[in-house]
Amino acid sequence: MAKIPENPAEIFPEIINDYKNIFGNELVSIILYGSGAGSHYIPGKSDINFLIILSENAIGNLNNAIGAVARWRKRQTAIPLFMTKAEVCSSLDSYPIEFLTMKKQYVLVYGEDILEGLSFEPSRVRLQCERELKGKILLLRRGLLKTGGQAKYVRELIKASLTAFVSIFKGLLYLKGIDIPHSRRDVIRSVAEAYSIDQDVFLKCADIKEGIDRIPLSEIQPVFAAYLHEVEKLATCVDSMSV
Repeated sequence: MAKIPENPAEIFPEIINDYKNIFGNELVSIILYGSGAGSHYIPGKSDINFLIILSENAIGNLNNAIGAVARWRKRQTAIPLFMTKAEVCSSLDSYPIEFLTMKKQYVLVYGEDILEGLSFEPSRVRLQCERELKGKILLLRRGLLKTGGQAKYVRELIKASLTAFVSIFKGLLYLKGIDIPHSRRDVIRSVAEAYSIDQDVFLKCADIKEGIDRIPLSEIQPVFAAYLHEVEKLATCVDSMSV
């Protein structure tokens, strides 16, 4: 059985060696991002996420990395995000939240630090926040109907959806010029204060996400209803927001 790393840094030399052997000088950067780059990494549960920057010549030869990717997946390493520098720069207007979040918590493993100099246009961040919130509202409504009203499935819907909202919340804090905290709960508290939403609802959802809640099944539906209501309030606020 493949060994799961206790600390992502343990595998850096191997990762560098593997991708250097595959791409040689066409390998521009390897960057660790997400929970593995912070203090909330949990061995065996947290994915280890890498952004791998390749040259324009190498990006068309990803089939050469299939074997390495398969081996690393057995060690809790997610399929890397392969991009070129040009693709990153041209994506900042469409996906600013993703790169803003990535820039907030990352470790340069190898090569050029292509995240350090990135900047984000507030109007683009606001637009993506609005789009994502409204899209997630539709998915939550649809998801609720798909559960058939069974509380155990509604609980899973809450659990599966919260991570996406925390990412959006980071974009919302950026718009207010508020420093983005590292922990999920501190992000929730900061957004609740900045945008006048009920933090207790989202903290209950965080408990569900982390498997530490003591909410009986009979009360899951009201929690979900309050959760959806607060997201709807937030979407209305962002829709009318000037940046």
